[in-house]
Amino acid sequence: MDNNSQGSGGAKGGFGSLFGGGAPEYSNTELSGVPLTGMSPLSPYLNVDPRYLVQDTDEFILPTGANKTRGRFELAFFTIGGSCMTGAALGAVNGLRMGLKETRDMAWSKPRNVQILNMVTRQGASWANALGSVALLYSAFGVVIEKARGAEDDINTVAAGTLTGVLFKSGSGLKGAARGGLAGLALSGAYALYNNWDHLTGSSSSSSSRLY
Repeated sequence: MDNNSQGSGGAKGGFGSLFGGGAPEYSNTELSGVPLTGMSPLSPYLNVDPRYLVQDTDEFILPTGANKTRGRFELAFFTIGGSCMTGAALGAVNGLRMGLKETRDMAWSKPRNVQILNMVTRQGASWANALGSVALLYSAFGVVIEKARGAEDDINTVAAGTLTGVLFKSGSGLKGAARGGLAGLALSGAYALYNNWDHLTGSSSSSSSRLY
């Protein structure tokens, strides 16, 4: 055993002398306290300077002139998909309510379960189609108006909502289109007001403080 250890030590020493001499080996614990020139001591756990781990800049590099928020075209896919899923869920709940109401005089059996299931799927598909169509029209109008005006503000939101209501209810005649436009105007206006509520309340409070 001693001969083997000496032989391995001699081999290490021979290779060390061959490539520049045998340098002493230090453990990570001994090296962790060695300061670098102009830098703080190394971390004993990460073995790197902790200052390099602090990110004081943005994680992603955006192109020149690009916004940090998503545009209407990027949000259109999320809006349409979310509206379809929401419509399907609400329609399923409404179908379940209608199915239970229409079959309340029937005993729990396979025909009743099939009738309730048909009502749930029918209402879910109908509601998903309706809300998905509204979201598609709203997103399309929003993208077109944004490209035409060259700006992104609440005017695009209100205009897209109004046009969506008019076109969605255009099959019900002139009065139906007018009602749909008013409904779209009210909903989009409420949404724009909700998004700017903090700005409006902040500006009103600052103006009142200047009066007093």
